[in-house]
Amino acid sequence: MFLGKRMKRISLLLVLTLITASLPVLPAEALAESDLKAPAAVLMDADTGTVLFEKNIHEVRACASITKVMTLLLVMEAIEEGRLHWEDTVTTSAHAASMGGSDIWLEPGETMSVEEMVKATIVASANDAAVALAETISGTEDAFVAAMNRKAQSLHMKETVFKNCNGLDEEGHVTSAYDVAVMSRELLKHPSILTYSGIWMDELRDGKTQLVNTNKLLKSYDGITGLKTGTTSQAGSCISATAERDGLSLVAVVLGCPTGKDRFSDASALLDFGFAHYTLVTPEVPAEALRALPVKNGMMSSVGTTCRIQDRILVEKGKGDAMRPTVYLPEVIEAPVEEGEVIGKVVYGNENGGDRIAEYPIAASSSVPAVNFNDVMGLFLRCLAG
Repeated sequence: MFLGKRMKRISLLLVLTLITASLPVLPAEALAESDLKAPAAVLMDADTGTVLFEKNIHEVRACASITKVMTLLLVMEAIEEGRLHWEDTVTTSAHAASMGGSDIWLEPGETMSVEEMVKATIVASANDAAVALAETISGTEDAFVAAMNRKAQSLHMKETVFKNCNGLDEEGHVTSAYDVAVMSRELLKHPSILTYSGIWMDELRDGKTQLVNTNKLLKSYDGITGLKTGTTSQAGSCISATAERDGLSLVAVVLGCPTGKDRFSDASALLDFGFAHYTLVTPEVPAEALRALPVKNGMMSSVGTTCRIQDRILVEKGKGDAMRPTVYLPEVIEAPVEEGEVIGKVVYGNENGGDRIAEYPIAASSSVPAVNFNDVMGLFLRCLAG
């Protein structure tokens, strides 16, 4: 019996591998809106939120189980805030067990850990597990959905209204490609979720329930890290795909594809475009930003400056060398000056001075009090005494 079960798993893995290996990939250098089958799509840099490619990104559409990105975001926040723990027990309600669609066939009263429910939600896109988690956090699915909508508002997701926590078709349950990218980027700020979104196959119930990830890019795309697929009759085939190469993290969202094969092809094309055309560079602080600045009416005649650049800048490949810094500092500064006070800035742009790419503050490295009569007299007397 064990051998037969193992052979079934091997056969399923072989079939899925053959399917993903056959996915067509569009040439990155030739990507255009018309190349994508999806009616709405976006490619976003996960670190900065910069949109690198777009197609109808604010078109209001259904998104099916990509809804679970927001569900998982609230779960991760609850865990990090200590309101929920990975080992906590989740008890399935009759409501959660009644979901249907993609699920793990939870029975009313059945229990699993939070970790197992999260795994089922993101790997198998289990609707029943998503609702069970929602009820555990908020008491009812309705209360949890209200929290989802509040979170969407705080993230400025203007085209999004949630009606449920799992993405089953429901009137008025809508979002946009851009909003999906925004909430996906927010979920990536909780890196432990990638431990689960990257799982290809796993088991629950002591091996009695097999999980196979709905994101077939895990077997076909270099650097893929997640994130979530979705398919319903209203939404079509959708995906929010995340990938990372050489420190560059991208989010590719496609909504409304005719087939699952199309969504994986479109997502691959978007990611290929991003990795082919963009990179991250660490700019150097120009020497001019670190010079001493004259101080007027101060107890010291000058003050040093500091400028810290700790992050990397997203630029088009081949244009990093053309990025030029412009230093903005006054000729003289009036006392008093506080240590850490911002007194200027460095702006990085193209070699012609336009297209601002990034900006960093220049601050005073020490304090300089203003001149006053008592201080001057005290200094004068000390000089006489010396």
